[in-house]
Amino acid sequence: MVYDSDKQSEFNYFPMSSIADGIGEQITPDVYGLTTQIANVYFVRCQNKPDQYVLIDTGMPKSDKVILQFANKWFDGPPFAIILTHGHFDHVGAISTLLEKWHIPVYAHTLEMPYLNGSEDYDKPDPSVGGGLVSKLSPSFPNHGIDIKNSLHALPTDGTIPGLQGWRWIHTPGHTKGHISLFRDSDKTLLAGDAFVTVKQESLFDVLIQKQEISSPPKYFTTDWKVAKDSVIKLASLKPSVAATGHGNPMSGDNLEEGLMKLVKYFNEIALPKQGRYLQ
Repeated sequence: MVYDSDKQSEFNYFPMSSIADGIGEQITPDVYGLTTQIANVYFVRCQNKPDQYVLIDTGMPKSDKVILQFANKWFDGPPFAIILTHGHFDHVGAISTLLEKWHIPVYAHTLEMPYLNGSEDYDKPDPSVGGGLVSKLSPSFPNHGIDIKNSLHALPTDGTIPGLQGWRWIHTPGHTKGHISLFRDSDKTLLAGDAFVTVKQESLFDVLIQKQEISSPPKYFTTDWKVAKDSVIKLASLKPSVAATGHGNPMSGDNLEEGLMKLVKYFNEIALPKQGRYLQ
């Protein structure tokens, strides 16, 4: 089954929004973040063409207006391309409407393609992982794939990212099979997607107030915990100076370093669900 990410009727809005909803901020001199209800999108300026930018993910359903608002505020015209960290509903929510306006390429990992070209649906979210009300609400979240194959392209196999000189993509599966993160070695800026996040995404209270802490990928949608742990270890080994994630506020400095070290060291205790249908 395929749904239109903007016009589907099953789930148009998360029932509440975080205090960061609609707030945009500059994270580094050329990276900007915007929160759409409970999920973040990022605008990254192209180094070799500073009048151009790339959009990372497209947020929650119905977030096209706020994305367009900040695109016009920070830049002039459409992005060079859209890069998807993965295709869950809260990361592709506005993509259909944006592509109607922009007519630009979309890049994703080859393993994520079946969920973006209408071939497959994601596994259903698992409310039994616990952790809070968001987990309990997760059965109402769409798990259907979308069909944007006319705009869809595979990321280059050499790790480069179209339009983003100096950046590379890193395969960080676990949350989804084709999940990627983006990293710039020159200043160690990390866009981690949902490989890990900076808010306990299962807890509605923590999500609403954006209580900051390094946390696991959202448990209710993570289907391979062994490789999810490997992905966290891989990203921690990069020693990022700043990390901007799919949920929560950016982190940097000692808080980021110590939080990642703790997540790696105690992953099985603090990240791994005590129960759940996707535990190996």
